[in-house]
Amino acid sequence: MAGVYIHIPFCKKACHYCNFHFSTSIGLQKPFIAAIIKEIELQKEYLKEGVSTIYFGGGTPSLLASSDIKDILDKIYATWNVDANAEITLEANPDDIVEEKSNDWKSIGINRLSIGVQSFFEEDLLWMNRAHTSTQAIECINIVRDTGFDNFTIDLIYGTPTLSDNNWKKNVETALALHIPHLSCYALTVEHKTALEKMIEKKTVANVNPETQAKHFELLMSWMQQAGYEHYEISNFAKPGYRSKHNSSYWQGKPYIGLGPSAHSFNGHSRQWNIANNALYIQGLENNSILFEKELLTKSQQLNEYIMTSLRTIEGISLQKLQVDFGDEYYNHVVASAVVPIQNEHLINDGNYIRTSLKGKLYADGIAADLFV
Repeated sequence: MAGVYIHIPFCKKACHYCNFHFSTSIGLQKPFIAAIIKEIELQKEYLKEGVSTIYFGGGTPSLLASSDIKDILDKIYATWNVDANAEITLEANPDDIVEEKSNDWKSIGINRLSIGVQSFFEEDLLWMNRAHTSTQAIECINIVRDTGFDNFTIDLIYGTPTLSDNNWKKNVETALALHIPHLSCYALTVEHKTALEKMIEKKTVANVNPETQAKHFELLMSWMQQAGYEHYEISNFAKPGYRSKHNSSYWQGKPYIGLGPSAHSFNGHSRQWNIANNALYIQGLENNSILFEKELLTKSQQLNEYIMTSLRTIEGISLQKLQVDFGDEYYNHVVASAVVPIQNEHLINDGNYIRTSLKGKLYADGIAADLFV
């Protein structure tokens, strides 16, 4: 089964650390919705199988009117064969979550929310330039529960200069006390061309400390294990039965289509991405044209992508898939390249899978690069 991703490129304000494609100008929202619906029409042949997950990401999808979200969903259902039990996720910011909206989302078919909490401390939210308050970060959880959402996740960011070890512990303890079914926790990354990068260059804010980030991650893994959460991907923790099906399909190499400016699509053999410009994206679709670039993936590129994504997951690299899909030469290369990381206790080979150890999770991306062909 395939996935559908819809990129909603609008935000109330720009978070200092964010490098995703978005605009704080909402004047193009209505023509944007029409463009998304047109893109679905033009891309109806891209997916060759049914749809099991739909994900509204951004940007801030919760800014959209519920009627606009419904129009997009109706078009998806009319175009592709959507599974009756499909996971349909909407990213939402705490300041957008009110009872009426939450009820509307539920009524139009959204069955999972991804809530951008980031921190329960006001000083962190101000430092990040988030639009919500620490009070709203708590209140929104109660609202989504009261309106019938039992499947939701929150994002938390660690390793920021404002976040002490004690406050990081309190952030996680707050999430656990609220019985959050799924947590996505990310180390703050200083991305190129962001406000954060410029502020660090001007020395108006402190840079991130890799040692602090590593410590926060190790503490996080310990706390979540004690709380009974499954650490099923480097940044993701779930209670039993609450893994993100959509994101898991990415890590498993399943096909998906990306709709909207900057959105990526993948069919197993090629990857393509839409133009990252709202006005040009809309203009193209008004002329029945999708402006995108495309890359055909070589066998080695497909293998490297598989290594990168699978080593981030609890399952790891399937040795059977490695041999069947990529052949003996690549199989032997990966197994041989894994010898040293196994000796260093960063990887484990159980005869069926090669996966990262607890210690190896700190270096997963570097280890993956060492296995690349």
